[in-house]
Amino acid sequence: MTASRTALFQGPTGRPEIMVIFGSTLTVISILCIVTFLLIREHANAQQTATRSATTIAQLIDADVLRTVELYDLTLQGLIAAAQRDDLKQVAPQIRHLVLFDRSTTARYKGDILLLDKHGDVLADSSLIEPKPGNFADRDYFLAHVFNRDTGMFISRPFKPRCDCDDSDEWRISFSRRISSPTGEFLGVAVASMRMSYFDQLFNSLDIGNGSTLGIINDDGILLAQKPYREQNAIGKSLSSRPNVARMLRERSGTFESVSSVDHQRRLYTFTRVGNLPLTVIVALSIDEVFAAWNRTAYAISGATGVLCIGLLWLTWMLCRELRRRQSAEQELAQLAATDALTGVANRRSLDLTLRHEWFRAQRSGKPLSLLMIDADHFKAFNDRHGHQAGDDALRALAEVIRTNVHRPADLVARYGGEEFSVVLAETESEGAKQIAEHIREAVQKLPLVDAGEPPMSVSIGIATWTSGSDINLEQLLFSADKALYQAKEGGRNRVVTA
Repeated sequence: MTASRTALFQGPTGRPEIMVIFGSTLTVISILCIVTFLLIREHANAQQTATRSATTIAQLIDADVLRTVELYDLTLQGLIAAAQRDDLKQVAPQIRHLVLFDRSTTARYKGDILLLDKHGDVLADSSLIEPKPGNFADRDYFLAHVFNRDTGMFISRPFKPRCDCDDSDEWRISFSRRISSPTGEFLGVAVASMRMSYFDQLFNSLDIGNGSTLGIINDDGILLAQKPYREQNAIGKSLSSRPNVARMLRERSGTFESVSSVDHQRRLYTFTRVGNLPLTVIVALSIDEVFAAWNRTAYAISGATGVLCIGLLWLTWMLCRELRRRQSAEQELAQLAATDALTGVANRRSLDLTLRHEWFRAQRSGKPLSLLMIDADHFKAFNDRHGHQAGDDALRALAEVIRTNVHRPADLVARYGGEEFSVVLAETESEGAKQIAEHIREAVQKLPLVDAGEPPMSVSIGIATWTSGSDINLEQLLFSADKALYQAKEGGRNRVVTA
């Protein structure tokens, strides 16, 4: 560093030094103000984006639920219209059943569709031509119509069916309509039940991120569906006493930020009413998830800004020189850190990084990933017989043979440890991996590494392959390849075994 540059950092011994410090301080303050302003603006943008996303999700749920409920309502109206036809009383039961439930096939996730008389007894059942005896006069979907002719279509509380059927433990809700005489007399109820798995399917089709929740409640605050389930046995219970739910029931639609009374996590709540139905859709996005990207950006920018400000105040010139030196050194170290010094192939650290990268790439693309584990047979005996220098030469020759038989740039040859090597074969099926392994095994036997009369150098190879649909993880892939190698050793060595 020259004397003139050194003087810039010696402190306020004169006017130029004071001006530099003043200018640097003013620059730092300006940078901090600008960065703070940008971060605040990006924070607001992240919240607006999350609100728009939540609103879109709520609208998608709203539209799907509304369509489904309309199909059920059309089914009920068709059933009532058919039930009031006098000519159906004279036809065969099969034909009457077909006409009554003609529209029921269009309803998704439908359960039972029943026609009940004014006492709640079953007159017709969509699943049976001759209905089983049953009475549902105590159900809310029946009682809602007994004394009120203006109820319209009623949506029940969640319930489990009264039967010994396979799905008796599955929650359902029912839609019902009153059947009245021309004079308004109560004649009965048409009711159609829907399996709650409809909501599970609908919610599972939407990606809301970790820590977030989807839900539907009715106007009494009763929880009809939720993803994921934040508490046991909440379905069918009223949540209206909880502050967040009470606010939603009061305001009908809107967005607010609050803490959940269940798991005490802060969330961004967006809620909207489903058309004119007594249902409210709730989308609760985790604040941690909403601002996750912003937090990472804020930390990165804040750190970078701090380094920049310190550099402007104290180490501007030296930092530039140091960064250049460090960049060169890091590149050299990175090269050394990724290579095995003895054989020149990739080392274990490079193998771990590459294998993990190729694993996630295979998960995204669905293309296969194969792993070869290669071990030199009787290498300790070879080392003892010929010496360590010959052993090192053998390992280098072995690495070169493996590298020669693995041609694609995307594949990786690495020394796993000792006399063991690994090969990562991207987008390679088990059969292709086996062919490469056989070529390697045959080529190794041809190496001129032993004296006349000695058995040739050989290797045992284990292969494991991940394909789309496999339920193994990365650790299990490694374990399978290692196990296959062990089987090759146990089976007599100098062979290839596929897991």
